[in-house]
Amino acid sequence: MTTSSAPAATRSSSRRIIAVSVAIIFALIVAFFIFASLYTEYLWFDQLAFSTVLTTQWFATASMFLVGFLGMALPIFVCIQLAYRLRPVYVRLSSQLDRYQEVIEPLRRLAMWGMPVFFGIFAGFAAAGNWKTIWLWANGVTTDTTDPQFGLDTGFYLFAMPFYSMLLAFVSAVLLLSLVITALVSYLYGSVRIGQRELRISKPARIQLAILAGLYLAVQAVSLWLDRYLTLVQPEGRITGAGYTGVNATIPGLGILAIIAAVVAVLFLVTAVIGRWRFPLAATALFIVASLVVGMGYPWVVTTFQVKPNENSYQAEFYERNMNATKAAYGIEGMQVTPFKAATDTAAGQLRADAETTASVRIMDPAVIPPTVRQLEQYRSYYQFASEMDVDRYTIDGKSQDTVVSVRDLDMTKLGGGDSWNNRAAVYTHGYGLVVMAGNERTSDGEPVFLEQGIPTSGFLSDSEKDFEPRVYFGETSPEYSIVGAPEGTKPVEIDYPRGQGDENSRNFTMTTFTGDGGPRIGNTFTKLLYALKFQSEQILFSNLVNSESQILYDRDPLTRVKKVAPYLTLDRDPYPSVVDGHIVWIVDGFTTSASYPYSKTVSMQDAIADSQTPASAVAFDNINYIRNSVKATVDAYDGSVNLYAWEADDPILQAWQKVYPGTVKPISEMSGDLMSHVRYPTDLFKVQRAMLGVYHVDDVGSFAQEDDRWQTPEDPRVKTQLQPPYYLSMKMPGQDEPHFSMFSTFIPADGAGESREVLMGYLAVDSDAGSTPGVKAPGYGTLRMLEIDTATTVPGPGQVQNTFDSDADVADKLNVLTLGKSEVKYGNLLTLPVGGGLLYVQPVFVQSSEGTKLPNLRKILVAFGDRVAFEDTLTEALDTLFGGDAGAAGGDEDVTPTTPGEGATPPDEGSTPSDEGSAPPEGETTAPPSDAVAQALSDAKNALEAREAALKAGDLAEFAAQDKKLTAAIEKLLELEG
Repeated sequence: MTTSSAPAATRSSSRRIIAVSVAIIFALIVAFFIFASLYTEYLWFDQLAFSTVLTTQWFATASMFLVGFLGMALPIFVCIQLAYRLRPVYVRLSSQLDRYQEVIEPLRRLAMWGMPVFFGIFAGFAAAGNWKTIWLWANGVTTDTTDPQFGLDTGFYLFAMPFYSMLLAFVSAVLLLSLVITALVSYLYGSVRIGQRELRISKPARIQLAILAGLYLAVQAVSLWLDRYLTLVQPEGRITGAGYTGVNATIPGLGILAIIAAVVAVLFLVTAVIGRWRFPLAATALFIVASLVVGMGYPWVVTTFQVKPNENSYQAEFYERNMNATKAAYGIEGMQVTPFKAATDTAAGQLRADAETTASVRIMDPAVIPPTVRQLEQYRSYYQFASEMDVDRYTIDGKSQDTVVSVRDLDMTKLGGGDSWNNRAAVYTHGYGLVVMAGNERTSDGEPVFLEQGIPTSGFLSDSEKDFEPRVYFGETSPEYSIVGAPEGTKPVEIDYPRGQGDENSRNFTMTTFTGDGGPRIGNTFTKLLYALKFQSEQILFSNLVNSESQILYDRDPLTRVKKVAPYLTLDRDPYPSVVDGHIVWIVDGFTTSASYPYSKTVSMQDAIADSQTPASAVAFDNINYIRNSVKATVDAYDGSVNLYAWEADDPILQAWQKVYPGTVKPISEMSGDLMSHVRYPTDLFKVQRAMLGVYHVDDVGSFAQEDDRWQTPEDPRVKTQLQPPYYLSMKMPGQDEPHFSMFSTFIPADGAGESREVLMGYLAVDSDAGSTPGVKAPGYGTLRMLEIDTATTVPGPGQVQNTFDSDADVADKLNVLTLGKSEVKYGNLLTLPVGGGLLYVQPVFVQSSEGTKLPNLRKILVAFGDRVAFEDTLTEALDTLFGGDAGAAGGDEDVTPTTPGEGATPPDEGSTPSDEGSAPPEGETTAPPSDAVAQALSDAKNALEAREAALKAGDLAEFAAQDKKLTAAIEKLLELEG
């Protein structure tokens, strides 16, 4: 028997050893993967010199997990141990409890340790997820602004109150779980017995339960007292903050309930000593009744019988509090309001005083022209431009020029047969160049006028910058990762840019090697192994392209890089590229936000910024009632370096985060003059302010209460159900001496019952020019200016103007001519300008093919002033037509003589390089002008179209049919001539 059992024991021991070995190996592998992820993340931050950001997050998360785990697990463990150890030993249990104990006893040790660990882990994760709240409380600052109800510094609401709320919720959860688990263990082991219509509790259980209940109610008393302050950041009726009911019923009621809860807590603690449950239980019942009466009933009575019948008078004081706090929290309190009696009549010379503004009107729409830019400047299929380009400005020959800009970035989905790991990781590593177009100009055939273009780059930037760096290693569509760098003298493997008109598979390329410091170095085997694991790519470990000087570039999107090094910022959705001090840099606006500013109106940021360019989110959990553009960030497109600048150094939230992450944000004084000249007022901040000003543009409490002057942003005329976005434009507002780079939006009456009146009520602009003095903002930067339009004058809104354009007979006739053949019309942005004593609308009209390659070219300009409309080939002609033959001002296209569709394209400027897909004719060739037959057919079509429309209006159907035949014949003739 001994002999037979030995092999079995050996086999069992061997299986255990194998199982333990496999478990250890598996744990080591998992641990190494975790280490690889954490260490590579550290290398990324360390290379950017922001390692303290990551280590601070790691320390805060780990320490708060530990605090949360111990804070939950230890009390529960102690309560279980006390309830079990102090159980009555000699007590007769019911047969049912005996069966329960038989089932539970084998698992008792596991449960006594497992339950604290289980709840502790959940509590640890909850605490770790709230580390920012705790660190902000620990590093909070004062604001020197007090709330109007309690007189507390607003810093208490921004930093301390969220922490106290979280702490009380955590302690309440710990005590409640401890109480429930103690009661359960006490019942299972006989300390609490229920039977024969009586409840028996042993003395140890009584003491433990009573103390826990008393502590729980004491915490509830503190929580109820804190709830008094929370009323100032919670909605009440139309406003955020305590109104008449809140101040006179809810806040006093919460104070009373807090006192009652404290008394009940004391009675429970007394019960732990004297053993009488009658008093605390009766007090608990009283507390519940008081909660219903004082907490719910009394506020309802006050609201129903006092406030609602006299709401405007009772709420006036609190409406004023809400108005003042909202304007301060959203930065709209200093808005300059100008009553504006808009002119609607036109006269010759009316725009003479606004000649600088009209000359700067942007007729190139950044959302429409990208296909044309791609055709002219893409050069290879693996390049791409943004689907919606950006607006910037540059000083050229001493004058500010509004521009449309975009980087030529990589499109890794278009490598075709060259899509291999080598090409993706080490050959196609960067985009090349920034295209800059004049916003106010066009060529004779309706294409953009390029100020900087081509490969290699040519233009005013290449000429004026001594060491202009056009390479884009860090962009919005850069590859997931690239491996760059090599020892000096090594043959370059990175494609810099293509040369000539060769096939994409030819070797007509200029090669380069990255020489910057853009990513962690992976020259040794260990780091190669780590990154091979991170990116699940064994080629990193074995490829000969990875050398001793190699760097790996990843997380290259500008928003991603800024968000990682400044996780406390909410970022503007539209980073834009500019050339600053010889380098292409991405400029990113960062906001500090809060939802705890007393009496300020709460809004969903996602909803506030949604428009036709920014789709609304299906679910939004981003309520705010305070926002500041506290940080301007830059990301160098060549080496990826990130710089954060304190744009609003007096922002208390930024000051608190600077204490959390010391040394990560630079003072504004370190911003160069070149960088200052390119920063602009952020779009998302302007949208949020615009959303609030629809209601909070009024200063009169009576008007606010009556809601007799509510506004809203009009819908985009071409994208119904979505709001019109704001636009950047250089213009001169009434009262200004010269044009400034600005952003504007308009307001119409608020939609009261499903339909809104399309008449302008307000025109909002913000000065977006920060000047060019190093580290100093221009005096007017960020100034909000509102033109309140006199209600005695009806000025059509964007929707009404678009409808006028669409329904005007003359415009329709000309549009029909533009769409002859296989062409379609695309409308550009509808701009509104305060010129000529009124408001001028300008809309560029583009024409593109309806089939095949669609290249929008600018063909016409629509303008409107008052109820007059003009539709001409250029802005200058349209303005002259609109204003009696001589507007007194010209557009930026004054010197352009447009060609009609069918005429040859203007050859490219000398030195430019045409696209390999080319729309321009080869050098030395020209396209023949249209024949007399084509011109005659166009004339016949136009005459027949006009005659047909006239016959239709006159009701002469016979003449209508005759002219329709002539129109058809003319179109067929044109098609025949065009082949």
